[in-house]
Amino acid sequence: MTNERYDFDTVIDRRGTGSVMYDLCAAMFGREDILPLWVADMGFAACPAITRALEERIVGHPIYGYSVPLEDYWQSIIDWQRERNGLEFTQEECCFIGGIVNGFGLALNHFTRPGDKVVIQEPVYHPFKNLIVGNDRLVVNNGLKRTSDGFYEMDLDGLERIMAEERPAMMVLCNPHNPIGIAWPADVQAQVAAMAHRHGVVVFSDEIHGDLVLEGHRHTSFLTVSDDARSVGVVMGAPSKTFNIAGIVSSWCVVKNPELRKPFFTRLSNNEQCSPNFLSMTATRAAYRHGAEWLRQCVEYIEANIDFVVDYCREHIPGIVAIKPQASFLVWLDCTGLGLEHEALIDLFVNKARLGLNDGAMFGKSGSGFMRLNVAVPRRVLMQAMQQLEQAVIKNRS
Repeated sequence: MTNERYDFDTVIDRRGTGSVMYDLCAAMFGREDILPLWVADMGFAACPAITRALEERIVGHPIYGYSVPLEDYWQSIIDWQRERNGLEFTQEECCFIGGIVNGFGLALNHFTRPGDKVVIQEPVYHPFKNLIVGNDRLVVNNGLKRTSDGFYEMDLDGLERIMAEERPAMMVLCNPHNPIGIAWPADVQAQVAAMAHRHGVVVFSDEIHGDLVLEGHRHTSFLTVSDDARSVGVVMGAPSKTFNIAGIVSSWCVVKNPELRKPFFTRLSNNEQCSPNFLSMTATRAAYRHGAEWLRQCVEYIEANIDFVVDYCREHIPGIVAIKPQASFLVWLDCTGLGLEHEALIDLFVNKARLGLNDGAMFGKSGSGFMRLNVAVPRRVLMQAMQQLEQAVIKNRS
């Protein structure tokens, strides 16, 4: 463990760098004079060990030709998942994927056919639905249920009914769940796996936020919960959200069942879709070999930011409830207490508070009246955002 203290307080200007977060504000919100807190990447400098490794590779060796994965690239992924999450797999059971959304599209087109049904659980990360519909598959929604304390849970009875009656070919498990930040417990996942095995459903588990679990919670990979899960599961993850390197495509896929894995991996290989470039390999290895302490400090900072937002809403903006996640740096804001129609809510955030957040309805109809806030920013930026929101709510009431 290093004694180095990492800097999460410095505000870094990202405008003009091709940043989706900043340079698409006009296209996304119709104006540029806003504080953007929407796309799920961090406002922090990436883990320094990754930066050093990339500098050494790029500057230290000026040939950027074709590359093959070195053994330690794969071993760094294997070791990290075993040590952090108890997920055991071999190099044969793992392959590179060019991004989780891209990977989902590849899995969708391999394991399903046009007209097949695919289960999602709204409110959920919107690209899942977009890819299902865009590839001529049919969406079946097993919506999450609100609990008495305002959090969410899976509708297991509804899922059983859907699998029995709708006969879907695939289910998407967002694990941890985006946008709410649910770290799905092992027993719930085991029940999902049993249903899927019984009804012949492939479960695609997106575990990209798995390393960002908050205090008192743990990430449980789908492939660890049961033999049923290992027989139906296709798991994808990445160091990208964890270490703020989303622009360096460095995802991975694990499939334990050879009957699922071999045809899928063969298809990926035959189409040149499973070969990492040297930047992906360098960044991934550095992250998993040298990034643990940076991550610990980063999660600690993020959790303090989350607590700040929860407390600020409770004390200063009573019409908005910040639902504390169990994982990730995304906070689901319940704005229904403001009594606004959804379009008026968007106008409040964008044109009055001058904030750019993800519109909750993007994640499904049940997201109407909600907003998704990215809190992985320097604290003073977050404080400014909450003050702007408070003043906009006060003026809107007057």
